[in-house]
Order: sequence, then structure tokens, then C-alpha cells
Amino acid sequence: MSRKFLIRSAGTLLLIGAGTVLIFVFRASAPSRFAPDYRNGTYYINDQAVTLVNGVSAVPAAPGSAAQIVTRYFGNGVSADLNGDGRPDAAFLITQDTGGSGTFYYIVAALNTPQGYEGSRAFFLGDRIAPQPTTVTADGTIIVNYADRAPGESFAVAPSVGTSIYLRFDPSSLSFEEITPAHS
Repeated sequence: MSRKFLIRSAGTLLLIGAGTVLIFVFRASAPSRFAPDYRNGTYYINDQAVTLVNGVSAVPAAPGSAAQIVTRYFGNGVSADLNGDGRPDAAFLITQDTGGSGTFYYIVAALNTPQGYEGSRAFFLGDRIAPQPTTVTADGTIIVNYADRAPGESFAVAPSVGTSIYLRFDPSSLSFEEITPAHS
């Protein structure tokens, strides 16, 4: 074999090896809409993707800003088959602090798929509310209970008005819809 052939072969193998490594590194760092744990998933608040890592996301409020938008897993979760595939999904509360005085509460869903958990769009519950237990009915209705303020009350007043919101999950839009509860 000629020396030129050996050099070209070694160079080609080196390029193939480097390319393979880069592909694996890129795939590992590329964001995915699926997560192995729903506390490490991507959810959508006002059509903005928010990716939780260990239950927290902190991103600059504006480019170059020291102020941060912090989104956190709050809890109050329930388990139910939200999309009818026979797998237990999760619905739970998250909070978002945007740097002002408010703490905004949302409910999100994490659909349990064979690829991992897929996050939903967030449904806004309120600002500076006091969450109470979340429940799920046999027909899959999610009931989020919390204390809020009376209409016109200042945010300086502690939440004291019991509130329940009834939600149904729509798997086609990955979002919650408020429904009117059925009373018997």
C-alpha cells in the first residue's frame, strides 16, 4: 500500500469518527418534547416553551437582564389517564415569578408516552392564590381547589375565598378547558 493511500484512509476514518461523535453530542443536547421525568419536561406558558430541570427554570427576563423569570414545580398533583391511552398521566401546579410582585399559578399536564413525558400548555389559575388539594373524578375531570380574594380586594389581603375550578384535558390541543360541574 502506498503512503498516500494510508494517509487518506486514516484521514477519512478520523473525519467519520469525529462526525459520529458530533452527531451523538448534538442529539444529547438537542431539546426534546419528551422527558423521562415530568419534573424535567417542557411546558408552554402563553405559547412560550418553559423547560424545567429538576423542577425549576430560570431564564433572563430580557436579553442581558439580571432579572429572571423563575418557573417552579409546585405540586398538588393528580394521576389520571388524561388522553385515553391506558397510561397514567400527571396533572400538577407550577408557579412563575416574572420579577414583579406576583406569583402566577398554572396547572399543566404531563402525558406518559412510550417516548417519555410530553408537556402541555399551561392553564392560568391566578396570581398569589393559596392552593388547596387538587382532585380528579372518575370521569377524568380535574378539580383545582384554592383560596383567592373577593372581587376588588387588594393583593395585600390574604386569600380567603374558597374557589374550585373544573377542568377537562383536551389531548388534541394539549390544553385544559374549563367546564361547568355537573351537580346531582
